[in-house]
Amino acid sequence: MEKNIDVLQHWLTEEAIDACLITNPENVAYFSGYVSEPHERVLALAVFQEAEPFLFVPGLEIEDVKGGDWSHPVYGYSDIENPWEIITSQLKNRASLSNLAVEKGHMTVERYEILQSLLPDSAFANAEEKIQMIRLIKTPEELQILKEAALLADYAVEVGVSEIAEGKTEAEIVAKIEFEMKKKGVTAMSFDTMVLTGKNGALPHGTPGDTKIQKGDLVLFDLGVVHKGYCSDITRTVAFGDISAEQEKIYQTVLEAQEAAVAAVQSGKTAKDIDLTARNIIAEAGYGDYFPHRLGHGLGASVHEFPSITETNEMPLQTNMVFTIEPGIYVPEVAGVRIEDDIVVTENGCTVLTEYPKGLQVIR
Repeated sequence: MEKNIDVLQHWLTEEAIDACLITNPENVAYFSGYVSEPHERVLALAVFQEAEPFLFVPGLEIEDVKGGDWSHPVYGYSDIENPWEIITSQLKNRASLSNLAVEKGHMTVERYEILQSLLPDSAFANAEEKIQMIRLIKTPEELQILKEAALLADYAVEVGVSEIAEGKTEAEIVAKIEFEMKKKGVTAMSFDTMVLTGKNGALPHGTPGDTKIQKGDLVLFDLGVVHKGYCSDITRTVAFGDISAEQEKIYQTVLEAQEAAVAAVQSGKTAKDIDLTARNIIAEAGYGDYFPHRLGHGLGASVHEFPSITETNEMPLQTNMVFTIEPGIYVPEVAGVRIEDDIVVTENGCTVLTEYPKGLQVIR
């Protein structure tokens, strides 16, 4: 499915930019419908003001593209050819290239310098802000896919919680979750699945390993799936047996902050408003220094995309934006708790896509 190429073409015309060369695989997939992980090889989508767009892929992927939905030209190259010479030749065939837009945040310095050497008379504009804004507002079709992805993430948490048992390791539970998701037809997780127990839960981006679950532990699950090219992202924290009064206080504080932030979402409010709603509750409870990250991030074809929901972001929320709300408190040697939902902004509030229960769950 080609998506919003016409919007990008209109922007090129408005800005007097001859062409846009997209090289981020996620953005290539978003606009063209063709999903690829080229590794060290070159993958690109070229879009022009009026000329027909083209895909450029490693030669071994040509037949994959032809068997898909892409209806425009596709070019490839062998491992002994210079891909940039082929790309620039095709670009020059379609446009004057006095001004070329690229994704400056994605393109490496080496590739940028190669393009400059091959196009010495061209100026280079940055396409990333425009691409971010195109991807920001989700269509009804995208929202449906994101809902399906969220429900799969709910199921993954359910699998993980059902596996909790004394002596079982974090890595064992991760393996079970991902095995069950494969059986559901999920080909990829949004990111490395996290199951963290005990003191490891106080590491916001800890790595699951051979730590065994014990009674009195909090167990944190942070995971998501890729479904039809779109991502989900959920975090839940549950108790294994009785926990301490301070652990419970931390949990209830995070829950209060998370639910208050969700309730505060509304078209026209700012990202800052939502972040501070949660952050102030955590600070007032005495844990402000233990909430070290942003409240959330955009979600869609990428698991972390524009915008960041931070206390300094004055960006107004718009209907059909999708992002996460995930406050956390991480006190070393005591507890780590994070609760995260995927939400869609509506005119008068929001719709929560993830549905797994958030109240404190004690596994006996």
